[in-house]
This record gives sequence, structure tokens and C-alpha cells, in this order.
Amino acid sequence: MALVSAKEMLEKARDGKYAVGQFNINNLEWTKSILQTAQELNSPVILGVSEGAGKYMTGFKTVANMVSAMIDELKITVPVALHLDHGTYEGCYKCIEAGFSSIMFDGSHFPIEENVAKTKELVAVCNEKGISLEAEVGAIGGEEDGVVGKGECANPDECKKIADLGVTMLAAGIGNIHGKYPADWAGLSFETLEAVKNKVGKMPLVLHGGTGIPTEMIKKAISLGVAKINVNTECQLAFQEATRKYIEEGKDLQGKGFDPRKLLAPGCQAIKETVKEKMEIFGSINKA
Repeated sequence: MALVSAKEMLEKARDGKYAVGQFNINNLEWTKSILQTAQELNSPVILGVSEGAGKYMTGFKTVANMVSAMIDELKITVPVALHLDHGTYEGCYKCIEAGFSSIMFDGSHFPIEENVAKTKELVAVCNEKGISLEAEVGAIGGEEDGVVGKGECANPDECKKIADLGVTMLAAGIGNIHGKYPADWAGLSFETLEAVKNKVGKMPLVLHGGTGIPTEMIKKAISLGVAKINVNTECQLAFQEATRKYIEEGKDLQGKGFDPRKLLAPGCQAIKETVKEKMEIFGSINKA
């Protein structure tokens, strides 16, 4: 099955009151683990790629070709979108050229007029090519792969300006942050989310920073129009912990050095378990 735009899967999620998970990929093993889990659970899935991860994997063309080939070789039949996460204006065009099926333009750090102008331009390009487009208003807090935000809540009127341009989905800051949530985190601003929803109507909304948000908050956010939830840090932490345990247990018993395939296996299994847990919470299982 070829890569697909995220548009149809998100509209189905919005109408069905569940959310599609975006899980960021960093290498072949992570990609394989997420695709296999999505297929096993019959769930649509979005593979997120930050610009830093794209550079690490030698470029966006490498990523797009790897994912497309893996879908073919693994006989993946569930809908899969390959999505640029927090893309710059220049990065969006690189991913469009490379064959991504979905992009995010993060213009939240620009004045609203510039965010609108650049987003409007990208809407026209993406519509022509059948690519889904995510825009952002109100910076997501914390830092992820060099993207830093203060966690401002979005202005609902500015959200409407961006939504009216015809983007596929909208990420609105509602107090969510990247990375681990601090003990004194105030929680999601559902007041802001409701105000944004009232302004943008049926536009599918996106919740970044899905790691560590309590299940009841996630389900309430879904009930208020969130149709896509991003998870990255939780997979990173699970992979790190499983790999650390494998090394500490001294599996290199023959003195030949660690077999990289065996070394990475526990981390990959931990990612599978994390993705499954999140898909159950998001309600996307058997929704492909």
C-alpha cells in the first residue's frame, strides 16, 4: 500500500471520536516496530519525522524511500502517512519534493500575518499534490529536537485565520509541552481548546506532547475535536531503558561483542508495547 495523505484518516477519527497516533521515527528499527504494531492492531498510523531526524537518516529522500519500501516488504495494508514534524518553510518544500505524504509547517514563531502568508502558499502547493498540511498557532512548550517553545495558549481568533486557509489539521497550543511534564504542570487548558473548536468548526485538531498526559485528559481532548496525538519522548525513554537493561544484564557472554540486531531488539519491543498502549488509549485499534 502506498503512503497516503492524513486527511481521510483524520476526518474519520474526528467523526468517530478517536485519535490517530503520530509516532516519530529515528531509524529503520523504530520504523519497522511502529509499522508492524499498526498492522497487528489494524490501526491507521502517522510516522513523524523531525528535520533533525531526517538529517540523521541522511536526508528526506532516504526516509521516504525507506518507509515506502518497508511498507511494501512488510505487506502493510493499514493507512500510513509520512509526516514532517515541526517543519520550517524550507523543510516543507524539501519533504514535498522527497515524496512525503503529509507536512507540518510550524509558523507559530512568526507574527500571525507572516504565518498566514506562508501557510496560504503551502496550502495551494499541498492541494495540488494531494498532501495533507498541518499548521500551528501558539507555541508548544519545552524542547524537542531543537524546536523550543514557551507553551503559550493559542489565540482562538488567530486559529480561525489559519484554519480558514484550508489546512488539513491545526495544532493549537493549549498548555501542552514536549518532553516530560514537570510536577507543577497546570494541565491542558480545555477552556482554550473549546474556544478554538468553536472558532474552527470541524477542523481536525492536533495535540502535541502526548507523552505523560493523563488518560482522562487525552480522552477529554479527543471529545473536543482532537483527532491526532503526537508521541515521541515516551518511545525514546522506553527504548533507552530496555537497551540499558540488556547491556547491564551482560548478554555478550561469548566475548564476541554485542550483535547490533540483538542489542536493539529489546528497545524495539519496548517501542511496540508503548505504541500499542497509546493506540488503545487513543481508540484507533481496528479503525483502519
